[in-house]
Amino acid sequence: MGGFFGAISKRDVVMDIFFGADYHSHLGTRRGGMAVFDKDKGFQRSIHSIENTPFRTKFEKDIEEMTATSGIGCISDTDPQPLLVRSHLGMYAIAMVGRIANAETLVYKYFSDHGHQFMAMSNGKVNEVELTASLINQKDSLVEGILHAQQEIEGSVTILLLLPDRIIAARDRSGRLPVMLGKNDEGCCVSLESFAYQKVGYEDLRELGPGEVVELREDGVTTLVEPHSDMKICAFLWSYYGYPNSNYQDINVEVMRCRNGSIMARDEKADGVCPEVDYVAGIPDSGIPHAIGYANESGMPYARPLIKYTPTWPRSFMSSNQAVRSKVAKMKQIPVHQLIEGKKLLFVDDSIVRGTQLRETVDFLYENGAKEVHMRSACPPIMYGCKYLNFSSSKSEMELLSRQTIQKLEGEEGMKHLSEYADSKTERGKCMLKKICEDLGFDSLGFQSLDGLLEAIGLDRDKVCTYCWTGKE
Repeated sequence: MGGFFGAISKRDVVMDIFFGADYHSHLGTRRGGMAVFDKDKGFQRSIHSIENTPFRTKFEKDIEEMTATSGIGCISDTDPQPLLVRSHLGMYAIAMVGRIANAETLVYKYFSDHGHQFMAMSNGKVNEVELTASLINQKDSLVEGILHAQQEIEGSVTILLLLPDRIIAARDRSGRLPVMLGKNDEGCCVSLESFAYQKVGYEDLRELGPGEVVELREDGVTTLVEPHSDMKICAFLWSYYGYPNSNYQDINVEVMRCRNGSIMARDEKADGVCPEVDYVAGIPDSGIPHAIGYANESGMPYARPLIKYTPTWPRSFMSSNQAVRSKVAKMKQIPVHQLIEGKKLLFVDDSIVRGTQLRETVDFLYENGAKEVHMRSACPPIMYGCKYLNFSSSKSEMELLSRQTIQKLEGEEGMKHLSEYADSKTERGKCMLKKICEDLGFDSLGFQSLDGLLEAIGLDRDKVCTYCWTGKE
């Protein structure tokens, strides 16, 4: 994933961009960058690794030297950005969020002849931001280039361009990620998270539609490409990686999560599978509101048997090494023994992807004296790796807990019946739940249904991307 923030104003906006980008730190853990423009200094840019140190600590010295009335900042889980580009279209800085699934194909198709080259990253892959800029530069205008890039790219790409006199923002053609606009008396801004600009003094303007391209100047926003009605916004914005204060399509993240937990408890009570426990709890942090909703609907008390120690361990996914991630996840969960020992506990997590950390969590709880541990996932079983935003992407879909379990149960035959396994009311679905409980040590396991999740979001299901669960576009 990743996040971005841009602003253009009659006054200096360096601090706006600094804080606006920093407010997207929950969306990425590898690199942060800022590019700004000043009529006297020109373009200024800085990129830092944020794998082990927060964004704000890396840019404190940079912002002391920067002055600008426009700029963009970004948080990235992948490529270094923003990049500065000089072409026949002029000088600009570019940042993007998304995923290019056909990067190698595009390089071969458009840039395999003599005279073209790309700087390879340490893993040998092409920088996707640079590739996006190269596709844009094939056309005679920036807007034509953006549309060309988005048409050619398989996956999704949301783009920010910083030019000397304006910012261009383009939401991906399927609207998988939001793009929010804000304004104040001196200028306007663009952001992925709405709360980010609200905290730095901007008011809501509007949200871009799918495929919409706009131009931001200090005196307002102009639409360059009209939006279309076909949208496939990512459901995980609400269930997992969106920040609680944010709104997407006018639906608040925290409210949706509480409603989602409530629906899950409602349906489990109706089916007679809601266990009697001493406490309902959430896996910190994103599982907490789902658990609050579950507790309120079930009538069982909510508690926090596990407390995340955030001063030194703010994130568990900062390393690409699974063993390190698991160690960090274990180190930052501090138990409240009085709420664990001899207690029956039901935990709600935002999702279950590979199950590695959950296995350690349940072992940890039993080591601390838990009598029973029941687990609930706030979304359906993940059957497919995301090919649009890198949420659940992996080297192989067999890394997914659901796929591993199906392989154990039926081998390759089971892969023909993924939709049955995804439904806990079918025989295959029940067998998968039972097998995961045996492997991970849960006393019971439940997944939110796709219908329940979509009910909690509240949008027309045709406008929500559910590929991770259904495998359908």
